This record gives sequence, structure tokens and C-alpha cells, in this order.
Amino acid sequence: MPPKHREPTREEIAEFREAIGEVERIVDDHAELRRAPPPPIPAQSRADDARVMREAMTSAPPPGAADELAYVREGASRKILRKLGGGEYSVRDTLDLHDMTVPVATAALAQFLDDARRGDRLCVRIVHGKGLRSGEDGPQLKRLADRMLRQRGDVLAFRSARPADGGVGAVIVLLKGK
Repeated sequence: MPPKHREPTREEIAEFREAIGEVERIVDDHAELRRAPPPPIPAQSRADDARVMREAMTSAPPPGAADELAYVREGASRKILRKLGGGEYSVRDTLDLHDMTVPVATAALAQFLDDARRGDRLCVRIVHGKGLRSGEDGPQLKRLADRMLRQRGDVLAFRSARPADGGVGAVIVLLKGK
């Protein structure tokens, strides 16, 4: 048998009201609906793709732009390079150095690698670009990335990315664990 209903006492009502605090009566329970926003248009990506196509059709790459980068720390297996090139490691983070000056890129790259290692993101991509707008000096950011990565003790290996991941305009880096 269900228990009989009983009216709450004045003390119970007062205790309940004190526990829930101030209340506001709902006059209208209809939710206000708004239209879904239109889908985003990747204008910058489209502009970048068009610029790359124009540059590819009109200019030869500067010296060093088409060179692939590859490095394995002494004592590490050379198989790492094959695995990096085959996409066998999952890239956990990316840093894009485009439009940075060499001093700004130097600081950004050092900070990025430190943060990646601290965050246990041991396989990362660094997009340095091909240096197509670098003129006679060639790809400065590419050379910077190559030099810095070789000097760091926490870099096990790196190599130019697969074409779908940036090709010779990016490197995939494998860092040592903690």
C-alpha cells in the first residue's frame, strides 16, 4: 500500500524555503529559438591555396627550398626516419612559423618544444615554409628550424613531412620522453 499523503508542517515549509532561497515565478515557458548560424567560409585557407598555386606557376624555388631535411641523434635507430616519413607516429601538436621573423621564430620554436615535451606531446610538426618569399637568402626559417632541432638534446629525430602534411615546408619531430 502506498503511504498516505500528509501536509508538510510550518517548520518543514520554512526550512524548505530557506534551503532553496529566493525564487522567481516563470511567466512563459517557451524557449527562444534562433536560427543556426551559416557555415563558416574558409576564406584565408582558400586565399593561401590560391597564392601557393600562383607562386608555384610563376617562380622557381629559392636555393634550399626543395631540399628535404632529415636527422637522427647519434645512438638512435635510423628506422625512426622511415617511420616518421611513413606517418607511423601521430602528430600531437603543430607550430606554424609563417610570417615570423627569425628572432620571433627562434623564441616561439624553443617555447613550443619545451611545452610539447612537458605536455608529453612527443611527436610534433613544425611548419617553416619553403622560403618562396625569402628572395636570394633562401628559406631562413627552414634553416633556423634545422639548426635549432639539431642542437637540442631532447630531439631524437626529425625529417621533412609527407606531401599531405606540408612536404619540404614542414618537419615532423620526435622528442625524447621525460
